[in-house]
Amino acid sequence: MVRKLLMGTMMSLTVIILSACEFSNSFASSTSARTLTDAQGHEVEVPDNPQRMIGTYLEDYLVALDEKPVAQWTVGEGEIQEYLQDDLEGIPTINFDLPYEDVLNYEPDLLLIESDATVEGGKYEEYEKIAPTYVVKNGTEVSWEETLEDIGQVLDKEDEAQDIETNYQNAVENVQEEFQDQIDGKSAAVIWVTNNSVFMVAEDRSSGRLLYDDLGFEVPELTEEVSKDAEADWSQVSLESLSQLDADYLFLVNSDEAAAMFDDPLWENIPAVENDQLFEFGPESSWLYNGPIAYTQMLEDIKESLQ
Repeated sequence: MVRKLLMGTMMSLTVIILSACEFSNSFASSTSARTLTDAQGHEVEVPDNPQRMIGTYLEDYLVALDEKPVAQWTVGEGEIQEYLQDDLEGIPTINFDLPYEDVLNYEPDLLLIESDATVEGGKYEEYEKIAPTYVVKNGTEVSWEETLEDIGQVLDKEDEAQDIETNYQNAVENVQEEFQDQIDGKSAAVIWVTNNSVFMVAEDRSSGRLLYDDLGFEVPELTEEVSKDAEADWSQVSLESLSQLDADYLFLVNSDEAAAMFDDPLWENIPAVENDQLFEFGPESSWLYNGPIAYTQMLEDIKESLQ
């Protein structure tokens, strides 16, 4: 009798131990991670299938890869990336500089960092205490495709990233073919008006790259001059120099519709304005941003402008 009780107890313990092992293995599988090296050389244990990501100013890439962060980028008084709000509507905001306490409150399981500057001054060490922190490829020499591929690697979506790039290139080729007569031998420029000041995009950055490298528009002389010393996507130019802009097309991102400069005769003297080849877009458009969705939307805007 005692022996039977002991045997029964041992069998029960064995079942419990096996069940615990099975649960442990299942849990380990669901919380497994891969070790990846980020843009700054950190070895990061990236969790598989993260559910609570923060990737400020990388939302374009996340949405393109069918991912949603738990918080989205903002700067100033509620300025957000309006062109992404069909997918990000209702997602709360977090300031662009990622305040430590705010990050902590969102309880992220992965932090994707958009620029080296974001983690300067020991901030990386603080963030990695909260969650695995991965600095993506960034910098003036890094294309949006390279950033997309890096994020695709982190999220185990390399194939999806490649498909996005292929679809974009196909779209570029279609526009080139459809509007060959309006593009070949024609020049174009992009300016941004804000606070009654004018800024011009550099020829190898943002919409400049789209116009000149991807589509093949000619680069105006003023754009070449501005690009030589450009330290950012946009560089300020005077209205006087802009009035001499030798561009067949002028794309305007207007963040200041009441700007006094629009009533200045110098504005009216800009050749593209005189020739009714000015195409205007609001700050809610994608023209101030980078990423696969931004570029695709800009491409559509150009297509509609040339029709």
